[in-house]
Amino acid sequence: MASLNLIEHPHRRLNPLTREWVLVSPHRTQRPWLGQVEKHTTEAQPAYEPGCYMCPGNTRAVGIRNPEYLTTLVFDNDYPALLPDTPAGSFDQKGLLVARGEPGLCRVACFSRRHDLTLARMSPAEIRLVVDLWTAQYQELGGLSSINYVQIFENRGVMTGASNPHPHCQIWANASLPNVPERELSSFESYSDEKQSCLLCDYLRLELSKNERVVCQNEGFAVVVPYWAVWPFETLLLSKRHLGTMHELASDERDLLAGILRNITTRYDNLFEAPFPYLRSATVRKFMVGYEMLGTPQRDITPESAAERLVSLTDVHYLHRSGSA
Repeated sequence: MASLNLIEHPHRRLNPLTREWVLVSPHRTQRPWLGQVEKHTTEAQPAYEPGCYMCPGNTRAVGIRNPEYLTTLVFDNDYPALLPDTPAGSFDQKGLLVARGEPGLCRVACFSRRHDLTLARMSPAEIRLVVDLWTAQYQELGGLSSINYVQIFENRGVMTGASNPHPHCQIWANASLPNVPERELSSFESYSDEKQSCLLCDYLRLELSKNERVVCQNEGFAVVVPYWAVWPFETLLLSKRHLGTMHELASDERDLLAGILRNITTRYDNLFEAPFPYLRSATVRKFMVGYEMLGTPQRDITPESAAERLVSLTDVHYLHRSGSA
């Protein structure tokens, strides 16, 4: 019987963080695509948009006027998913109909006063200000007695549901630990109990030694396509120093984080020469449906192939190379 070939044969890969499997089907990359293809738009955005709710000095939908900020801006989300005054009561009928109140806070953080800039096109010094903002928000919200989890995330582009093109992220602070972080924390604890070591620190050392999925790195951080990646060009950014929270980052590490964020986001944009929505491609969406929704996540191109494509790209943004920006 032939031996398993991870480049050719269908196989499952374990995510040790969530203890879930992903099905990899590399042979399916040869199939023709006749599904939905989104319009490939690379329309230039103005530096200032009078109708944008996030630009300096503009009035948001709820009637609040933004200050004439010069760098970054953070404000409470005008339409939050979580509310701080939500009662912490519970509802339970025979363990089958269960609900619990979930108080929390939601904020929006603008990366720049400019409507047309993204992390990929900002300077490392400008991104450092964003890192400082993230750290301050993480520390402030995480320090509240009612908050037990802080998530900072970016939905980039209309394909991911972003409601405004102004470069920004969201910050959600929960009273309880969400599903995925809860599973990951359990995995960290089990791994530490068994091996007296850190799961991600050990994983990074292994990835750096094999150098099969490393996309880019500097003195403080490395970006890899994780062995268990679900999304086609999913990456994982890891610190080379064992850290527990963002505010443990030293000043030089914040600079290094800013630099590697610019590097990987630039590679993403250069992949299809379009503002990359962090999904399958610039024009084809990746949905979790059918077997993936009811069974196991599945991907076609291998993580190694995805890493190879990202490594081959320059870290100079395609718009800067063309001289158009």
